Amino acid sequence: MTAQPDQPSDALFDLAELVDPKAAAKAKAEQADRPVPKRPADRLPVARVIVDTPLPHLDRYFDYRVPADLDEAAVPGCRVTVVFKNRQLGGFIAERVDRSEFPGRLAYLSSVVSPEPVLAPEILDLARAVADRYSGTLNDVLRLAIPPRRARVEKEPDPAEAVPGARDPDGPLEPGKKVSTDRESAPSPWDPYPDGPAFVRALREGSPARTVWNALPGADWVDAIAAAAEAALDAGRGTVIVVPDSRDVRAVDAALTRRLGEGRHVALPSDLGPTPRYRRWLSVRRGRIQVVVGSRTAIFAPVRDLGLVVLWDDGDDLHVDPHTPYPHARTVLSMRAHRAGAGALIGGRTRTTDAQLLVESGWAGSLTADRATLRRRAPQIRAAGDDRELARDEAARTARIPSLAWRTAREAAQTGPVLFQVPRRGYLNTLACAGCREPARCDGCRGPLSITTAHAMPSCGWCGRMAGQWACPECGVTRMRAVVVGARRTAEELGRAFPSLTVRTSGREEVLTEVGDRPSLVVATPGAEPVAEHGYAAAVLLDGWALLNRMDLRASEEALRRWLNAAALVRPGGTVVVSADVALPVVQSLVRWDPSGFAERELAERRELGFPPAVSMASVTGAPEHVRELLDQVDLPEGVELLGPVPVAPDRASGADRGAREGAAESGTVRREDGTHPRERALLRVPRSGVGALARALKVAASARSARRDEHLAQVRVDPLHVV
Repeated sequence: MTAQPDQPSDALFDLAELVDPKAAAKAKAEQADRPVPKRPADRLPVARVIVDTPLPHLDRYFDYRVPADLDEAAVPGCRVTVVFKNRQLGGFIAERVDRSEFPGRLAYLSSVVSPEPVLAPEILDLARAVADRYSGTLNDVLRLAIPPRRARVEKEPDPAEAVPGARDPDGPLEPGKKVSTDRESAPSPWDPYPDGPAFVRALREGSPARTVWNALPGADWVDAIAAAAEAALDAGRGTVIVVPDSRDVRAVDAALTRRLGEGRHVALPSDLGPTPRYRRWLSVRRGRIQVVVGSRTAIFAPVRDLGLVVLWDDGDDLHVDPHTPYPHARTVLSMRAHRAGAGALIGGRTRTTDAQLLVESGWAGSLTADRATLRRRAPQIRAAGDDRELARDEAARTARIPSLAWRTAREAAQTGPVLFQVPRRGYLNTLACAGCREPARCDGCRGPLSITTAHAMPSCGWCGRMAGQWACPECGVTRMRAVVVGARRTAEELGRAFPSLTVRTSGREEVLTEVGDRPSLVVATPGAEPVAEHGYAAAVLLDGWALLNRMDLRASEEALRRWLNAAALVRPGGTVVVSADVALPVVQSLVRWDPSGFAERELAERRELGFPPAVSMASVTGAPEHVRELLDQVDLPEGVELLGPVPVAPDRASGADRGAREGAAESGTVRREDGTHPRERALLRVPRSGVGALARALKVAASARSARRDEHLAQVRVDPLHVV
C-alpha cells in the first residue's frame, strides 16, 4: 500500500477545482498559510542570545535553534528577534555552539534583524565586566554601548568598495606605517614635560604606557592628545578619547584633523544626531577608523586593536552616566586598557584623588612639568582673603567683590578681556529673611524662594508659586536679602560698574565658545568659560565660599578643579584673584599651582578616615520600606560595614527621585507636608578589594526580588560620586 503524501499534489487540486472551485481556493489558501517545518542549521545550530529584558534574574544567555535559512545571517554579534514568554523581544547573538545544555526543546530564532555584527566580542566581554562591577545587568550596559540601528545607514555602500581597486581614505593604517614623518623633527607639545617624550616613544613602540597627566596652562592640551593618538596610530593601534562635553569634542576633533589629516578619525559629540552617529560608529565597528573622540558614550567605541585610552578632566561629573548602572568613564576606560593591554592617559588641569590612587597603586605613572616651566606658563594667583589685603581694605571681609578684584579687573581690562567666574547661574538664587536670616520658603510647599530677573517677584523654585505677600514665620519681617547671587545679577552689577565695557555672559542658557581679544568682561559659570583669542588678561573667581561650604566630600577637590580650569585660560603674566581665605589648604594649592600635592594630602586624609576612593562604597536609596527590605535580603560579604539608613532630602530635579516618589505613592507611603515622600539612604563601605563581592551580593538580592515579582524601587549605586 502506498503511503499518502503529507501535502496534497497539484493534480488533486486541479481535480477539486472541477468539482468545487470555491472549496479548492479555500484549501489552497489554508495550505499557503500553513507554516513550513523548520530545519536546524547544519553547522553550530545553537545560538546563545542576550534577550533584551531589564529583569535582573534574567541576566543570562538563552539558547535558541538557528534555522537553516538564517544560517548565514545569524552571525555572532548581530541583532535578532526571539519569542520569549509569548512575546517578541529583540536581542543579540553572543555566540553559536554545537549543542545546548538545556534539556528541553529549543525554540527557533524568529528573525535576524540585521546581519551586521554590531556587538564586538571585546565589547561584550567589557560590558559583562562593567555590569558585574556596578551591580547592573548586561542589557543595561549594552544600551549604553551600542547605538540604535539605522537600517538605511547599514545599506549604504562601503567607501572602500565604491570604486574597484581604490583604497579607502578612511581605512586603517598598516601596522608600523607612520601617519607622517615631517613632524618627528618638529617641536612636540610633550617636550615641556620631562617624561613626555618617553611616554610618546613608548606609545609609538606599542607599549602599554599609562600615566596621570597634569596639563600646563594654555590651550595646547588638545595638541598633546592628538600627538599621543598619532603615536599610537604609528604602531598600528587605535585610540579612544573621552572628554566631558561637545565643546571639548570639537576642540580635539580640530586638533586631530590638523595632525592626522582628513578621514583618519571620527567625532561622537553628545549633540550628534542618531543617523550620523550610527554612520560614524559603524565605520569604527567595521575597522575603517581607529581613532575616536567623543563624550562619555565613546568609552565603548569598538575600536580595532586598541592601543590607547585618553580621559580628559576626569573630575567632571559629566563623566558619570546618568543611566543605570551609572558607570564612570574613568573606571570603564581603566578596565578596558587593562584588559586590552593598552596605554592610558588620564589628564586634566588638576588631579583627582581617584587618579592619585592609580599613581600610588603603581598602575599609572605621573606626568607633570617642572616648576620652572610652570612659572613661565602660569598666571600670578592672589587671594582676596590675604591678611595684608584685608588689613588694607577692611570692607573686603564682607564684600562679595573685594577691592583687590575691582583694581585687578580695571587695570587688566585696558589690555584685554577679563573673566569673572560665578559658581551659580541665575539671578538671585537663594533668599533669606532680612531680619533673622532664616531661609525664605514658600508658604505652600516649603520650597526655596528665588528671584529670576531684575523686575520679577520672588517665586518658589519647586512649585512656581509667587510670594508677593511673604512674611517671615519666625520674626514677621517682610523684607528679604540675597544669600546666593547668580551670574546674571553679577553681570548686571559689573555693567553698572564698568559702563564703557561690553559685558557678556556664558552659562546654561547660552554657552560661548570663544571671545575676541578686545577689552570686555565675561561672566561665566564653571565649565562654560569661553576661550579668549590670546588668553584673558585677568580672571576673578567669585564666591569661593559657595564652592567650599557645600556638604560634599569632594567640595575642596571640585573647587580646585573649577578654579584651575578658569585660571588656565589666563595668559602668562596675567593675574587671577580668588575670593577665598588664603589660609585654606586648597587655596594654598591654587596659589602654588600644586594639584598633585593637594591630591596626595587629600587621599592620605581619606585613607585615615575611611572615605572614598581609599575605600569603595555602595548606596541604596529609596522609600524607607524598600531600602530596609533590600538590606534584609542582602547576604553581605565579610568586611562590609553598613552605615544608616538615614533620611535624605528629595532632589526635585532628579528623575530617579521622581520615580522613587511615584513608586512610594503607589505603595501607600505617607507623604510629607510639602508633598514629597520620605526617602532614606544606606551606605555600604568595603575595602577596595571587596567591591566585586559586594556588587555580586547586591545583584543576587535584586535578582531574588525580581524573580518573586517584587517591585524593585530601591536605587543601587556602586561607587556613587557623592556620598556626603
